[in-house]
Amino acid sequence: MPVAGLVLLFGGCGPASGASAASAPTLTVFAAASLGNALGAIGTAYAAATGTAIVLSTESSTALRTQIEQGARADVFLSADTTNPAALVAAGLADGPAVPFAGNRLAIVVPAENPARVFAPADLARPGVKIIAAGALVPISSYAETLIERLAALPGSPADFVALYAANVVSREDNVRAVLAKVGLGEGDAGIVYASDASGSTTILTIAIPPEANVTATYAGVVPTTATDPSAGHAFLAWLAGPAGQSVLAAFGFTPAP
Repeated sequence: MPVAGLVLLFGGCGPASGASAASAPTLTVFAAASLGNALGAIGTAYAAATGTAIVLSTESSTALRTQIEQGARADVFLSADTTNPAALVAAGLADGPAVPFAGNRLAIVVPAENPARVFAPADLARPGVKIIAAGALVPISSYAETLIERLAALPGSPADFVALYAANVVSREDNVRAVLAKVGLGEGDAGIVYASDASGSTTILTIAIPPEANVTATYAGVVPTTATDPSAGHAFLAWLAGPAGQSVLAAFGFTPAP
């Protein structure tokens, strides 16, 4: 079955030093788009530690879960939420429970030149500000909805903040990386992404979010029943949730799982 998203192979030396890339064991990992940059480094580190190469496919968590439900083979599924892995567990399509492995915070981003002069969260509700958002089923959208509701409850927030924000949404993208890219290109005035995405971009500025309003995203992984080698999938999840994996994730702006 065709798999959406960019597929990359990360290999390296380590216990399998001297073996050809073609003969090295591989692990197919379906991962949320927001994990793309971090998993490049994770793939390299995991290959060095175990001799196992990572074949990576990134897309929105919901799209990847749907592919697995339709029979796509994946040894590990890493989601930007707990809902999508839980759905696979509930449907009997997971080998064991979901494993939380990372946390993330949200960031409001604007183009580097900030033509709409968005300087505070309240500006997201200003008439004429063009908001780039993700599709309704993409995890970032659920987190963003919670953030907007919390911002609306803060003293001094504009009346009808939630409705005014919604009216400013001009496009819905397939995943959070597409939101970041569009804002960075100046195709919109602002967007809500993960803090890890914002920290790695040179084309945007971030707008401070009051700590009491921000949202913590919980990332969880699961081994699908379509896995070729479930034990290898569980080993990778354990490594990712352990000190070595956490060290790499932290370097890309992720926090420990709540």
